[in-house]
Amino acid sequence: MTTRTMRALVFLWSVACAVDAASAQAGAKPRARDLGVPFDGTPGPLNAITDVAGIEVGHTTLISGDGAHAVRTGVTVVLPKGKKWEPVFAGWFAGNGFGDLVGTDWIKEGGVLGGPIAITNTYSVGTVRDAILAWFDQTLKVRVPWHQPVVGETSDAGLNDIAGFHVRGEHVFAALDGARAGPVAEGNVGGGTGMAALGFKGGIGTSSRRLDGGYTVGVLVQANFGSREQLTIAGVPVGRELTEFARDRSPPGEDGSREGSIIVVVATDAPFLPHQLERLARRVPMGIARVGGTAANGSGDIFIAFSTANPGAAKTSGGPVQIEMLPNGDESAFFTATIEATEEAIVNALVAAETMTGVNGRKVEALPHERLREILRKYNRLKA
Repeated sequence: MTTRTMRALVFLWSVACAVDAASAQAGAKPRARDLGVPFDGTPGPLNAITDVAGIEVGHTTLISGDGAHAVRTGVTVVLPKGKKWEPVFAGWFAGNGFGDLVGTDWIKEGGVLGGPIAITNTYSVGTVRDAILAWFDQTLKVRVPWHQPVVGETSDAGLNDIAGFHVRGEHVFAALDGARAGPVAEGNVGGGTGMAALGFKGGIGTSSRRLDGGYTVGVLVQANFGSREQLTIAGVPVGRELTEFARDRSPPGEDGSREGSIIVVVATDAPFLPHQLERLARRVPMGIARVGGTAANGSGDIFIAFSTANPGAAKTSGGPVQIEMLPNGDESAFFTATIEATEEAIVNALVAAETMTGVNGRKVEALPHERLREILRKYNRLKA
């Protein structure tokens, strides 16, 4: 057996273990509501973006080594229609553009999202983009000459050897192949593996809201922004109460003005057109503000929203199509749902994340659950 073959077998084994671990983690870890954090609105059965039927989420998590070459990174994918090529209507918005969400030019121009949305670290955007194209060609056997994959990023340089370019094509394939409906793993997983938010370990979080008419709004975030003193949960200044923890926003050696980033994916099964979906994306910053985010100069706050309704309506040619749409006046409830689910998804990311030591021994503490409960109780905000 060659060394290359052995490495391939080890990789496939690690992917299988990662999928099993993600499934177990999604069902075992406490979430914000389990700790008594009160939120407005009614979540779906999973309280996840996968409450929108047809959506699949996959992660590849890379954790190995220590010192200067510690690997703490990965990739997360959201497939709007599962493992097939079926474009959907979409819109996007940048609350602050100190970051990147590649592939959005056609969403702005044509209002259409083709393929998955992927989120990774800043240095791996190109690798992930190319791998998505290869996956459609090699795995699904679908060639789309105009496919412009959508890939977002936040920087995990504080915990990860980001210049090592550790995310490779096979890792993207594994996330896509392993994507599933059902519970979504949160915290130190996928693209969120090496992220920090609001002074604590951050990463991936998700939430959903049910609305009248049987519609659902789901949100997934990769949270990597803000500082400890900004952290607000359920209206309580939690970060200011946790004075035993340092601010420590920036990775060692970087200018202290770097405030991190957040990528947010909003999904719904309501029949909205592209301009209406952009309006949903524009409400995301209000949810971020609820937890203390301020869209600071160095924060890349970029959001995308899509609808799984109107199957086939996003085709690029072939004559007229019939579509349904809710009128603009019905969208207000969806604005509220987006804001609420964004807020809760960020808190879920913080609650799920675990303390991590990464590159050059830098350590980022997890949000302490019992201290959070104590603080909420002090302000009469702990839900029984």
